[in-house]
Amino acid sequence: MPDLDLLVTFLEIYRRGSLTAAATALGLSQPAVSGQLARLEEQLGDTLFTRSRTGAHPTARAHELARRIGPHLDGLRRTLAEEADEQACQGTVRLGAPGEFTAARLLPALAPLTRRGLRLRITLDLAEPLLASLADGELDLVVSSVRPPAKLRGLAATPYVDEEFVLVGTPTAARSIDPQLLAEDPVAALAHLPLVAYAEELPIIRRYWRSEFNRRPPNPVSVLVPDLRAVLAAVIADAGISVLPRYLAEPALNAGSLEQLHRPQVLPLNTLYLVTRSGPAQPAVQLVHRRLLDQATTWGPL
Repeated sequence: MPDLDLLVTFLEIYRRGSLTAAATALGLSQPAVSGQLARLEEQLGDTLFTRSRTGAHPTARAHELARRIGPHLDGLRRTLAEEADEQACQGTVRLGAPGEFTAARLLPALAPLTRRGLRLRITLDLAEPLLASLADGELDLVVSSVRPPAKLRGLAATPYVDEEFVLVGTPTAARSIDPQLLAEDPVAALAHLPLVAYAEELPIIRRYWRSEFNRRPPNPVSVLVPDLRAVLAAVIADAGISVLPRYLAEPALNAGSLEQLHRPQVLPLNTLYLVTRSGPAQPAVQLVHRRLLDQATTWGPL
């Protein structure tokens, strides 16, 4: 009976169409894959592939073997992966992230893992202190709005998801804007409206004004509050206008309590990163990292 490893290698070659691609998927050298294939063909007493410059082409015997073993190997892989995930779910992950994103996206995405036993310890803060805590070993995984700076050594960042930013205000605020002036000089058209900001330096608003209007906002600031959910509430209450991630403003936009005040040809984006310490991670951290990446594929830009 052929060794299980030989059958796994055969199935990778069959599905990927080349020994090189199979070697990459298996983390082996091409000579090692070629040697395993030769051993399997010797044991079966038959040729499984004909090789050419375009790849490895399966023979009739290969088609039959793949049909017979494929479902069983796939089932075994699923079982082993589920078993590994169950073990990983017995761990604890110390996660750092922005509060707004945690409430809107992270907790709904990770709740199914907590029902299977995973323990989450979440720290809510800005990117810079969270990345410093990660580098110091106080956190396991951070969702960061900036790429880690070079001075923080030993961190690995994976692009996660893009945030879209929209300039929003109430319908009352929208009616106070001169459409013609908005088209010709948007800074002047918006200057009479106070701002609701996340911080004194207006980080999100200033970036929007600079990228879209090439100027700093001259508007007065009516409210400073370090939580984008509170910024949203203040804008809905007509305390001023602000720039918010679309995922946060979308419900109010759909309900009509807010309007998008300016429509750029390309909405400003900011990439969020999943950041871990370099090197092998604990199984629970790997599981959360994988889960968040998988969930992000269903979101699109936020």
